[in-house]
Amino acid sequence: MENKRSFCRRDFLKKAPLALMGTSAFPTIIKASALGLEGTVPPSDRIVMAGIGFGMQGGGNMRSFLGKSEVQWAAVCDLDDNHLREAQNIVNESYGNKDCAAYKDYRELFARGDLDAVSIAVPDHWHAIMSIDAVRAGLDVYGEKPFTHSLREGRALCNAIKRYGRVWQTGSWQRSGDTFHHACELVRNGRIGKIQRVEVGLPSGYTDFAGTFGQETIRRPPPELDYETWIGPAPYAPYCTARVHMNWRWNMDFGGGQLRDWIGHHLDIAHWGLGFDYTGPQEVWGKGDFPAAGIYNGATRYWVETLYADGTPIVVAGGYPEIQSGTMWIGEYGWIWVDRSGFESQPAHLVKETIGPNEIRLHRDGDHFQNFLDCVKSRALTIAPGEVAHRSASVAHLGIIAIETGRKIRWDPATEKIIGDPEAERLLSRSYRKPYQLPA
Repeated sequence: MENKRSFCRRDFLKKAPLALMGTSAFPTIIKASALGLEGTVPPSDRIVMAGIGFGMQGGGNMRSFLGKSEVQWAAVCDLDDNHLREAQNIVNESYGNKDCAAYKDYRELFARGDLDAVSIAVPDHWHAIMSIDAVRAGLDVYGEKPFTHSLREGRALCNAIKRYGRVWQTGSWQRSGDTFHHACELVRNGRIGKIQRVEVGLPSGYTDFAGTFGQETIRRPPPELDYETWIGPAPYAPYCTARVHMNWRWNMDFGGGQLRDWIGHHLDIAHWGLGFDYTGPQEVWGKGDFPAAGIYNGATRYWVETLYADGTPIVVAGGYPEIQSGTMWIGEYGWIWVDRSGFESQPAHLVKETIGPNEIRLHRDGDHFQNFLDCVKSRALTIAPGEVAHRSASVAHLGIIAIETGRKIRWDPATEKIIGDPEAERLLSRSYRKPYQLPA
């Protein structure tokens, strides 16, 4: 990986993959004075950004970046005209002008030639293809969790990030929260002794984010949405309102149910506290409950048991009251539990203990978005880099395979291969609808 970042882009079009050059480029470079940035941040330190996907998380991420003085937000991209206009208006209102460019084809966005980084918040089935295209185009990426839609996609994206020397930050923002950080440091420094068991509680059922439950009547896609591209590499399914925005995550062709949707939060924290950021389980077994009818087919209730090389068992469950929401490490001398709603321990005084100067200190950065920007400039690893996100997501991928096959999965985290089960091994990847394919 390069040691420092050059913001000179004159060679971009020479280096950009030919696949990105098939459509017209937009060489629009917005002047700092037009964005109200002149005199605040030197041009050499300014990070030119764009965003893709504004149906849910993308808008909040963009607002966070817009609040950073070193960011020059140049463009937005979405397949839905309504989302696109809304996002464009937010940027223009923030800068007091009408200079934000808008795109429906992300390849045209990447071909501009003036971008340093991109924020991606699209449905899971698009994560890998779009993100690999982004790093091939020389862009650093702030990408939403889960890392990818399949385990093999995750390895391909990790390889691409390394090959092209890009900075990656995953939206696993709990790592930047003080209570999560402190809980992990306490566990890593042996405050509860050797870990006997870890329990990770995730949501169950489905959440009607878009208010479209029940709207499953097949009809013509609305004119503002490029539905053919929205489906993209996934198996084709006819349009209905309940299938798309926000609630796509409950269908396994586009998302992964609550298990894959949340694995990048509480299981990610479990790994951090155990020092398992770059490994995975050796055994995985699971069971799940599924809806009897309708277009959603992700597990509504699930139980996944895993076993790691050092003998540590981790249970990941949703819909079982005996597993509390959040992350709980259970050790020889007590337990530590952390969630967005609280931070507790037994003995109770542990949560107030400080970490000494000679103890293990984990990466600390209270602002997830600023951490990404700092690393874009320094070329250092972010607090939630791609490889770490891949290892967290892998537990969900393997858990889903175990549930689907009804068998215990034996896994080699070093080679990332399933041992002795060719049928399960095939489920590590997924087929793409033609003409889509994973970029080389």
